[in-house]
Amino acid sequence: MTNKITSYIEKFVKLTEEEKMLFSSCFKEVKIKKRQFIVQPNFTAKHRYYVLNGAFRAYVVADEGQDHTITFAIEDWWITDYNSYIFQQPATMFVVALEDSIVLQLDYEKEEDLKKSNHKFETFFRIIAERGLASQQRRIITNLTQTAEERYANFVAKYPQIIQRVPQYALASYLGMTTEFLSRIRNKRIKK
Repeated sequence: MTNKITSYIEKFVKLTEEEKMLFSSCFKEVKIKKRQFIVQPNFTAKHRYYVLNGAFRAYVVADEGQDHTITFAIEDWWITDYNSYIFQQPATMFVVALEDSIVLQLDYEKEEDLKKSNHKFETFFRIIAERGLASQQRRIITNLTQTAEERYANFVAKYPQIIQRVPQYALASYLGMTTEFLSRIRNKRIKK
């Protein structure tokens, strides 16, 4: 556990052995069962999660009952309801395990203490926040400027490791199309 999270942070900032120990000591390893929720609407998200093993889906449910996938997370990715976590207010999203998973759970207060204690930790969390924001911006632009077929092709090219691990309805929801339309796109690509 310690090696995995410290190897990850060192992709962005270099740490001393003492800093590695402090950083890793703030995480708790948690096993999550398939279909178990780690965030639910109306409860404040007290943790963010670094995925060691497994897959997750974050989604919202519209008033008419249709769900909309916001993001997925697999190994080496982070997930929570960030609006709830950052502002410590009730969540609006569900975050559910798509597989039996193991995560490193970071408590909000411990993260705040880490950032106050050392500029390297502050820098790390800023970098991953910036990268997350850039990713969300790319997704919005893609959804506004590309056809459904292009969105699917780009997703397959960029995230081939996710395609077989997420249910088709969740992928369709993420890509902004119906499950039936996604099936047609997939079938058309297979026939080529």
